[in-house]
Amino acid sequence: MEGELLLLSSMIFLLQGACGCPEKCLCHPSSNSVDCSHQGLDEVPPDLPPDTLTLLLQDNQISQLPALAFRTVPQLKILNLSNNSLSTLAPEAFHGLWDLEVLNLTQNSLLSLESRIFQFLPQLRELDLSSNNISHLPKSLGKLWENLTVFAVQHNQLQHLSRELLESMPGVRLLLLHSNLWKCNCHLLGLKLWLEKFIYEGGITDGVVCGSPDTWKGKNLLKIPHELYQPCPPPLPPHLELASSQAQHHSSEHGELHKSPEDHSLGPHDLSECGVKPKPKPVNLRHAVATVVITGVVCGIVCLMMLAAAIYGCTYAAITAQYHGRPSPPTTESGKTGGKELFESLPA
Repeated sequence: MEGELLLLSSMIFLLQGACGCPEKCLCHPSSNSVDCSHQGLDEVPPDLPPDTLTLLLQDNQISQLPALAFRTVPQLKILNLSNNSLSTLAPEAFHGLWDLEVLNLTQNSLLSLESRIFQFLPQLRELDLSSNNISHLPKSLGKLWENLTVFAVQHNQLQHLSRELLESMPGVRLLLLHSNLWKCNCHLLGLKLWLEKFIYEGGITDGVVCGSPDTWKGKNLLKIPHELYQPCPPPLPPHLELASSQAQHHSSEHGELHKSPEDHSLGPHDLSECGVKPKPKPVNLRHAVATVVITGVVCGIVCLMMLAAAIYGCTYAAITAQYHGRPSPPTTESGKTGGKELFESLPA
């Protein structure tokens, strides 16, 4: 019996070697999947089967992805790199994966991502970047991500998210944004407006909870009225921005403290022109509609009063003009003068 088991295991080993299955990985030819998880790998195995459709590399120690890291598996559709130590992704790390549909990068150590990284993934449907240390995402991807339906960035260090980036994902239906350091100032107004439209059209999101300023900390971004936001100041021209940075550097050498130009948060004693402006009473849509209606009624009444005054003035002017156009009747004084002249003309 032991000899048969040994023979069977040897046949399996030889079969895997013939198919090009990497060491420490388990290949499933029936599903074209390769499972290399929980193996302590520090790099992507170089000898993967070229017809691999699913590659599982989660729970390893891979810290970086070089360019063309998956050039041996051009037909790959599902790639799981979760729970590794990834901190660096080469701009062309995923180059050649034209058919990739699902990419899982959760629970790594990523700090930021470049737009070029995902330009080679036109068929991507699900992208999970949750549970990293990402503090910055690109403003746009350079082109539309038409097939993306799931975008997850919860549990990161994001403070802002560009509306242009979200608009490059017209097909997204699930957006996960919770547990970030969202700074609810004027820079997040674009995200608020986009989310309102997204939810109205049937999209699903876990919400944005403000991390700062203290005025809105713990509040849901969607429940902060638009009226409490002020437009962001326009960016400074390059020469003025350089002068400002030099002035700040000069002041810092003298021990003065200055805030960064990008810090437009609202503190209890420091109201920036970019931050939100708190009001004593909450404003909601019902109050706004009532205000508009009352304003319309008052304006209508004022217009009617002005019209009545105009009609009265025109009528009065017409009557006055007609009165002045008639000949004036002889006065008593003229009658007396005429009588006197007639009396003097009589013979004595």
